[in-house]
Amino acid sequence: MKARLNLATIPLETHRRFFAGASLVGAIAGLALLALSWHVYNVRKSNERFRAQIAQLQREMAGLERERQDMEMFFARPENAKLHDRAVFLNSLIDARSFNWTQMFMDLEKLLPPGVRVVSIAPKMDKGGVSVKLTIGASSDESKLKFLRALETSKVFSGIEVLSERPPGRTEATNEVAVEITAWYLRA
Repeated sequence: MKARLNLATIPLETHRRFFAGASLVGAIAGLALLALSWHVYNVRKSNERFRAQIAQLQREMAGLERERQDMEMFFARPENAKLHDRAVFLNSLIDARSFNWTQMFMDLEKLLPPGVRVVSIAPKMDKGGVSVKLTIGASSDESKLKFLRALETSKVFSGIEVLSERPPGRTEATNEVAVEITAWYLRA
């Protein structure tokens, strides 16, 4: 028979639990390292594709910029500048001719209340719309106010601005209030 005797002064300790825990933590850290490494690899690949797309777009932009500079040089030549000025002039003539002046006068006529008459009208084409300078004669302040309200509520006239107002004078044959107005006429 064998007897087990421990003659050591300190009993034998087992470090099995520490090694098992350390192994488990090391395995988890290794898996985390693999996962993060894979993620970094994928991010770098996608960044590489993104940088390639940016480089391609920059090359295209440089080509378009060269084309723009070539076009500017072409249109800056004196013979082409004359053509541009002529084209602008012809386009302004076409715009003036294509505008329906009759419709504008019909719209204005619908807004005139009794006691108001148009003394003078000066339409002017300006930036896709028409700036209209009106001088009206009103028999009374009430009819003048009716006309101004009608202009303000109109869908085709906007930006109404009263420039001046002259009360009836002693030397004038009529007793009309004269009002100068500017407005924008925008008809679709």
